[in-house]
Amino acid sequence: MALRRLSGVELLARREDARRVYAEAFSGPPWSEDASAADGFIRRLTDDATRLGFTAAGAFRNDRLVGLVTAWTPPTPFPSDRCYPQAAAALGADRTAEWLCGSREVDELALAADARGQGVGAALLERVTVDAPGGRCWLLTSVRARDAISFYRRLGWAQAIHPADEGSGIAVFLGPSHPARTGVALPL
Repeated sequence: MALRRLSGVELLARREDARRVYAEAFSGPPWSEDASAADGFIRRLTDDATRLGFTAAGAFRNDRLVGLVTAWTPPTPFPSDRCYPQAAAALGADRTAEWLCGSREVDELALAADARGQGVGAALLERVTVDAPGGRCWLLTSVRARDAISFYRRLGWAQAIHPADEGSGIAVFLGPSHPARTGVALPL
């Protein structure tokens, strides 16, 4: 298995592989996304690759993409599309600005089935966060994604949002070196 950083141009040159990996990663529970979601990911990726601080990494087996991760730096003011308003409402304006704005956000982490359980996801995360300024990196996921939440916790990521309703909503995680990770409340 080979891991390497990818520019937006390099990842987009492998858009069909990226679409396949994304579709395989998110077609089952808890996501259960259909093929149109993978098409939407590729459309987003075209725009995301031009975002401030965009970086990506891929895992390759015999030059076949089997895993990918994308990340960038959210600006100030904090974005108001996708799930960003939920994160900002839960954290409050001050913590959102201090903890998330200007920090590296891991946006997508996707693995083909034959790449899971081998440390590939952890290695990909490390590849795009190791040089995050001041260790400030974060991500968000659905609270329905219990396996993903367990995975991030095992890697030392600290959950900063603990929704009361475990069946819906998002969870924000601060990376293992994020200076604010020691200030987050532990789940009850």
